Amino acid sequence: MKRFILAVLVGLLVTLDVTAAYAQADERLLVAQETRRRTLFDLLFGEEPAPPPQVQQTQPRQAAPVALPPPKPEIEKAPNATRLAVFGDSLAVDLAKALSRFYAEDPNLVVIDQGVGSSGFVRDDYFDWNEAIGEQIAADSFDLAIVIIGINDRQELRVDGQTYPSLTDGWTAAYRARLDRFLGQLRAARKPVIWIGLPPMSRSEYSAAISQISALHKMAAFSGGAEFLDIYERFLGEDGKYSAFGPDVNGQNARMRKDDGIHFSAAGADKLAFYLSQSIRTFYRGGGVTIAVADPLLGTDAAAMLRPPYQGLGQIRLLEVAGAVIPLSRAPSRADDLVTAAGLPDPQPAFTLDQLVAAPVGRVDAFGVGIDPAAEPVENASGR
Repeated sequence: MKRFILAVLVGLLVTLDVTAAYAQADERLLVAQETRRRTLFDLLFGEEPAPPPQVQQTQPRQAAPVALPPPKPEIEKAPNATRLAVFGDSLAVDLAKALSRFYAEDPNLVVIDQGVGSSGFVRDDYFDWNEAIGEQIAADSFDLAIVIIGINDRQELRVDGQTYPSLTDGWTAAYRARLDRFLGQLRAARKPVIWIGLPPMSRSEYSAAISQISALHKMAAFSGGAEFLDIYERFLGEDGKYSAFGPDVNGQNARMRKDDGIHFSAAGADKLAFYLSQSIRTFYRGGGVTIAVADPLLGTDAAAMLRPPYQGLGQIRLLEVAGAVIPLSRAPSRADDLVTAAGLPDPQPAFTLDQLVAAPVGRVDAFGVGIDPAAEPVENASGR
């Protein structure tokens, strides 16, 4: 009896295990059938997209810190270094910084920033440049003056209670008088001056007015004995118009002007400082300043030729290669034959002393000892 009951229990256990196994197999088959089955909804609207696989997020890799180049060592300026002062408006402030960078390693030249923002020659009630330059000359605070100014001068000018609109005849006369007084003080103090013209501006109407003001600066510089550096064309684009970009001192295209279309960027100021350094060489030779301007044609054949007056200190200078100046409109004549020694005139005998003495006054071979044909002959000692 016990054996029978034990056999029944074992049979029940086996039956339950087999039933569970078949049930699990049926569930796997049902799931497999459901995954493979496509309904009409799936055919019409497509199958539901599978959820995207989860991507394990990783911490971003931190970039290694970039090592900046070491700053340039500051060069201690010599006690008797040449003092270069930059006078003007906000353009002068930017230029002074660029010149400080340019001459940072020159111990014999120190740059002094004398720029005053929003200043000019029109609003002397705000800042009087003629009074200021007089004070600087009296204090002997500089050796060489650099001037760049004018971007704030397109406004009405008041003189003795009279108001003149910008760039009218009365305005121009009063403005020129202030420029001449400014340069006259520097010339009387024998201070070399380099006056920098104004660059093109982004707005055409404003740029045209600034060009007229710069032309007044140029005329005043010529009459006042100052060097004038014209930079207008050096900051134009390839189309001859205003451009905020251009080649820097290394020849790479860079932004030359700030977003306001008036001021220089750092690269533009550095480019201006490079151009200015060429003019500074006229006065500064590395050890001091001289007011004697070197003549580029001195010692050449062209120096003896008739040419525009060379007055020094910014007057008309011939910077062309020494030699004869040939007009472009003159077409050179073509040579038909080879130049040979044949056909040349026979050499004439040299002048005798009697011929030189007998040459009349005014003839090219008189040499200062000629005779005057109109004068009466002088009798000799024998009376003949």
